[in-house]
Amino acid sequence: MASLNLNQDQQALLQNIASLYDSLSTLPSLLPSPQVNSLFTELVTACIPPSEIDVSKLDMEAQEMRLKLIDLCSNGEGLLENHYSDILASYENPLDHLSLFPYYTNYLKLSQLEFELLSQHVNGMPMRVAFIGSGPLPLSLLVLATYHMTTTRFHGYDREPSATIRARKLLKSDADMASRVEFRTADVMSLTHVLSSYDVVFLAALVGIDKEEKARVVEHLNRYMAVGSVLVVRSAHGARGFLYPVVGSDELKGFEVASIYHPQDEVINSVIVAKKLPSVHAHVHLPGEVAPVQGGLPLRTCCCCEREAIMVSGCKMEELAREELQS
Repeated sequence: MASLNLNQDQQALLQNIASLYDSLSTLPSLLPSPQVNSLFTELVTACIPPSEIDVSKLDMEAQEMRLKLIDLCSNGEGLLENHYSDILASYENPLDHLSLFPYYTNYLKLSQLEFELLSQHVNGMPMRVAFIGSGPLPLSLLVLATYHMTTTRFHGYDREPSATIRARKLLKSDADMASRVEFRTADVMSLTHVLSSYDVVFLAALVGIDKEEKARVVEHLNRYMAVGSVLVVRSAHGARGFLYPVVGSDELKGFEVASIYHPQDEVINSVIVAKKLPSVHAHVHLPGEVAPVQGGLPLRTCCCCEREAIMVSGCKMEELAREELQS
């Protein structure tokens, strides 16, 4: 497989990834096994090193392979999470054993980065947070709720009933977490007025795999999220775009992008933090409806200016430096 506008190293990377795709796509099952685990590990290892490859500029054949590969990764990740969620649920206190998941350290790092990023752009602790696409093993939500947002209420949404059932079992022996965390079965497109009650909404990387579907999800969130609330979008950069969908800041219509992080280590996902702007779709609250909870969450109003790169916890951040408007 070849693609235009790629240098020799990028062509070699593309060939390697295409070969791994061929191997994964011919497996009878993606259930966790030594062979499956080995192939996915090899794929991730190939995609982690910093690369200037722009997956949006690949030729049609490579683009089709990439989308199919992301779908395979999504299926494999789901099966892996099912497997470990069931293992954890077999313990009397599941949350005491989260480190059994092989990539748990990555989630600790990613959640730390996301919390640091939110702390730079919001004032105070979020009162209500939603995770869209929380999955059967909602590690990011659980880590944030346990270590960073210890008084916040969390709602995890997933369209698969089996994912909701598994996630709920993880809370069975922790009264505090069970009182603050709730998992619900729902497709994001079915969520309307409830979205306006959240201070922060996290959008999982695999909610909306292709560009058009992701755009529909973002437009829906823009229609119903409260003005001033914060959207955290997980994306990918460089060769990591073969593992997860890439979301550009220009695709977040109706949101003002505050920061973009591109990790340089084993944390795969880039993180975009954006503020919901007023729009023609602003929701009018009906009598008796829950009003937006925005306590302590105003992002700095900006008129901007300058882009600078800084390092935060080993993660490169592309920061939109803002000047606060004088009141």
